[in-house]
Parts: sequence; structure tokens; C-alpha cells
Amino acid sequence: MALGETKHRMLYIALLIFALTVVFVIWQPKGLGIGWSAAGGALIALLCGVVTLGDVFAVTQMVWNATLAFVGIILISLVLDEIGFFEWAALKMARAARGNGRLLFVYIVLLGAAVSAFFANDGAALILTPIVLAKVQALKFDRPTVVAFAMAGGFIADTASIPLVTSNLTNIVSTDFFGIGFIEYAARMVVPNFVSIAASLLVLCLFFRKHIPDRYDLAELKRPEEAIKDGKLFRLAWVVLGVLFVAYLTSEFTAIPISLITGLAALALIATAQRRKAVEAKSLMADAPWRIVVFSIGMYVVVYGLRNVGLTDALGRLIETICREGMFAATVGVGFIAAALCSVMNNLPTLMINVLAIDGASAEGVLREALIYANVVGSNLGTKMTPIGSLATLLWLHVLARKDVKITWGYYIKSGIVLTVPTLFVTLAGLYLWLKWAYD
Repeated sequence: MALGETKHRMLYIALLIFALTVVFVIWQPKGLGIGWSAAGGALIALLCGVVTLGDVFAVTQMVWNATLAFVGIILISLVLDEIGFFEWAALKMARAARGNGRLLFVYIVLLGAAVSAFFANDGAALILTPIVLAKVQALKFDRPTVVAFAMAGGFIADTASIPLVTSNLTNIVSTDFFGIGFIEYAARMVVPNFVSIAASLLVLCLFFRKHIPDRYDLAELKRPEEAIKDGKLFRLAWVVLGVLFVAYLTSEFTAIPISLITGLAALALIATAQRRKAVEAKSLMADAPWRIVVFSIGMYVVVYGLRNVGLTDALGRLIETICREGMFAATVGVGFIAAALCSVMNNLPTLMINVLAIDGASAEGVLREALIYANVVGSNLGTKMTPIGSLATLLWLHVLARKDVKITWGYYIKSGIVLTVPTLFVTLAGLYLWLKWAYD
């Protein structure tokens, strides 16, 4: 009896610690950093006996590569932003559309998908969005049109963040945990990503059809070449990106940590840019999301506490029950479970909880793969249903507000659910069909 009471008490403590940590991470009272909130939750979990020092070391080993790789990717994005790379790309899209407003909308969405794939979802949402916003405002579009372009950019940043390991922090965490290589992951997810982009384009065009202009005046925009601040560095950036991608592909066979690859590429770009006085290295390094390292470790320690008290085992049993209905039900079911959890408690904790649950489930072979990848899809796309689905969305809304584009939570949730649910279902169905074809 005493043992049962102890287990129940530890369960309640672990749940309380997790809930409070998530609340403080999302709320950020008085500017409290997400790293401090997650670290505080981890420390309380340790002091309460929910986790051990051994668990902390195990978690650190799990997430250090993922988080440092993410920091490297964002550093590369910041350098490219400083030299005008993303502004050049946005202007190229505007010129390519030749004054056709609907074509411009499609091109901007596709540009967001490309940036998200190669520079991570945060890069697309937080770096590209202000640039696109400046361009559509320069074209003197009305407010509903500006909101449509802003929402489309924010939406595609996450829905197109599944093709590569490096496209999203959740992807890196999941592949690290399950030991999935860069090529293996891409082989499973590139096709579902194209399905997601197509579905995203369709729902965005339908949802915002009344606010997409028929024409715009190209004379209001400068030439793409004018956006480039350093031509030599701009050309070098293409070389570095090419080498980086090749290194990603070969990393599966060399066992080189992906964080080392991205870190070296980032340092090479920063050092060259600093020598050419294109960027201020100290300022750039200060702008890097270092807090995400502490946040990832701290948050995972808190989630590990839920595992220790048996909560992820219970979720694993639910997943096993769904699996009995077949692979399609398992793929869609796990994807929507992840999406639902994201909408109320943020995507990274959701992915971590589900990763542990899937690892404890008895699924094998293609069914296990379906669960792993459906969790990633649900954790990435599900963030768009509410503003608290991801930290990037909260920051994105803050960036828009500073640009005098205010999107209320009510409007965001209403549009987010309408846009996300069909896109998520179609993407999960595409994942199911692709995996089934690959294994037949």
C-alpha cells in the first residue's frame, strides 16, 4: 500500500513539474528565458527524486548534437541574412511572378518551403517573414493582403520543415534518438514533404483567395542585385552551402556528428564575413539561440521524469492499441496525437514524450517507422493550430506586432485549425502510402 502511494505521489509530482515548466516556458513572465524555465524544472525534478543524475547525463548525451546543430544552422542563416541572401531570393520571386499577384503568393510560399528545408523552420519564420513583409508593404497592399502573406509564410515554415534532418530541431532530436542517418531520413520524408507543400498551397490559396491581389507594380521594388551587400561573400556562401550539403550526405557513412558539420560551416562563414567587414561576429554570436541548448536538455530531463513514473509507458500502450487497427490508423493516429499535444503544450516536449512512448511500444519494421515519422510530421505541422504550439510561432507573432501587423490569438487559432487539419491528414496519408510502396 505504501509503495502504491509513493508511486502515485511521484506521478503527481512529475506531472506538476512538467505542467509548471511548460507554463513558464510559454508564459515567460518578466522576460524569463526559456532556458531558465526548463533548467529550473529539471533541477526541481532532480531534487524531488523524479529523475537521477544518471538520467541527466543520459539526456545530455541524447540532445547535445541536435541542439548544437540547430544553433549552427541558425548562425548560417543569420550570416546569409546579413549579406542580403534572403532579400535577394524574395526579390527574385517577386520579379519572376511578373506582376501576377496570385503567382507571387505561390512563389513566396515555395520560397518559404525551400528556406525551411535548408535553413530550418525558425530561419524561414523569423528571418524570411520580415523580409517578405517589407516587400508586400512596399507594394502598398492593404492590411488583409499583408496578413495573408504573413500567415502563409508562417504556416509553410513548419509544414515544409520535414524533408531533411536539419529542417527542424524535432527532426534532429528524433533521428538522433532512433539512430536514423541523413540519407535514410530524407528517403522516407522528402516525398511526404512534397505532399505537405502541395496540400499547404491548396489550403492557403483557398483560405486567402479573397485577399490575394490580381496584379502589383514591379516598379515599386528594387532589383535583386541591389539587395546583395557583398558580392564575393554572396558567391562564397553558395560554395559553402554546397559543401555543407555534401557533408550532410556523407555524414551517414563517416559517423561525423551533424553539429560538427554545421558548426564548421557556420564558423567558416562568420570568419570570412568578419574579415570582409560584412558582419559583426560578436553581435552575431550573441544573437544565436544558445538558450535552446539549455532548454532542450532541461525540458528533456523533465519529460524523462514522466517516463520514470510510467506515463510514457501508458502512452505507449495507447499507441499499441491504435496499431492493432493497421498501419494507416497508426500513422494518422500518432500524427494527430502529436498535433493535439503540440497545440496545448509545445512541440518539443510533445516530440520527446512520444519518442519515449514509441520506443517502449512493441511495434517493429515498417510499422515502427510509420510511428517514428508520423510523430515528426504531427509535431511539426501540429504547431500551427495554436500560438503556443511552438516557441518560433510566439516569436513570429511578436515580430509581426513590431511591424504593425497584429494577429489576434482568436484569429490565429481559427485559421490555424482550418488550415492545419486537412494539411496534416493529407501529409500523413502521403507518408503511409510512401512507406507502404517503399516496403512492398
